[in-house]
Order: sequence, then structure tokens, then C-alpha cells
Amino acid sequence: MSTPPRVVVLDYGSGNVRSAVRALERVGAAVDLTADPRAALECDGLFVPGVGNFHACMTGLRAAHGPRVIGRRLSGGRPVLGVCVGMQVLFDGSAEPSDRPEPGLSEWPGSVERLHAPIVPHMGWSEVRVGERSRLFAGVEAERFYFVHSYAVLAWELEATGAFAAVAPIVSWAEHGVPFVASVENGPLSATQFHPEKSGEAGLHLLENWVRSL
Repeated sequence: MSTPPRVVVLDYGSGNVRSAVRALERVGAAVDLTADPRAALECDGLFVPGVGNFHACMTGLRAAHGPRVIGRRLSGGRPVLGVCVGMQVLFDGSAEPSDRPEPGLSEWPGSVERLHAPIVPHMGWSEVRVGERSRLFAGVEAERFYFVHSYAVLAWELEATGAFAAVAPIVSWAEHGVPFVASVENGPLSATQFHPEKSGEAGLHLLENWVRSL
């Protein structure tokens, strides 16, 4: 019997993440909810949640040595999955108001902007226009996923050309008033704006795809 992949859900104060732990366990991962940097470095996959304000999440992430852990994992090609604000922090910054602005991790260029829509927040189930060659969405390309957010990345700014075109990030899109980035798959780094752990069977299938890739 094979050993299940070890996944750490990074516990840096971003909100209730028990649903993520339960979902990952359901799809076959051995899960630890912890802020321990060593455990986060050594696990097979790191799950970075995020709920609420971008700047508050960045403050908590820095206090838990999250930027160093994420950077070291990616430099070694070790998988990381960011979800909701855990995706947004991977960009340069956010236009979300805050008394203490915090820059993002700048793994990808671009800023998180307020959605231009008649009703904000975007809360509910939406279709995703899945990027070509996606492994994350394999088998659930036509499904809906659950979103809860007021801010998103409205423009993808990283364009791979020349010799790098074959390994360009796979970007998937959704729409609420305007198109926005719903997910990115970029080598060991993946992220979703929606909550797979709250997206029913489709979300579980997507998480299983990620866990199996570990």
C-alpha cells in the first residue's frame, strides 16, 4: 500500500480552514494544519489558504515566515497551491483599502483590483473558461466552482515568448461583471480564486488532481 502524500495547510491566521483539511483528507492526502516552517518546507504539497483582507493575510503570512517558505519550495520545484486570497498574495499587490498596505509575494506580475460589477462581492457558483492543457481541471472542465470575493486579478501580465512559450503558465478565466483570472498553473505553483474545498464534487475532483500530482 502506497504512502499518502503529505500536505500542510498553512495555518497563519487567515480564517477557518477546517473545510480545506477535510477536503484534502477525503481525496487521499495526509494533512497537517500547522504554521511550523519546517513542516511546510518538507511536506509533499503546501496549501496556502486565504480569507478576508489581502493586507491582513500578507501580515499574517509574513509573521509565519510564509514568503520564505513559499520561495524556498518553489526554488526547489516543490508544489504549492494558493486558494482565494492565498492566490491573490502571489501577485505584486492589491488595491484593497488598508491602513497598513503590504506588498504581495510577486511570484507573478500584476495587481489585484476591485471587481467592476453591479453586485459585489461575487458570491456563488460560476463557470470557468479552462485554459488549454490544464491538468488541474482534468475531468471537470465543464463544471461550476464556488467563489466568494470582491477583488481579483483582471489582467494577466506574464507572457511567455520564444523558448519559454511551450511552458507558459496555464491561465483559466471566469466572469463577474468583467473577466478575471480564476486559476493559474505555473510549474510547481498553482492557484485558484474560487474555493475548491467548498465546490462540491467538482472541487474535490480538482483537489484530487493536485494531490495525485504530488
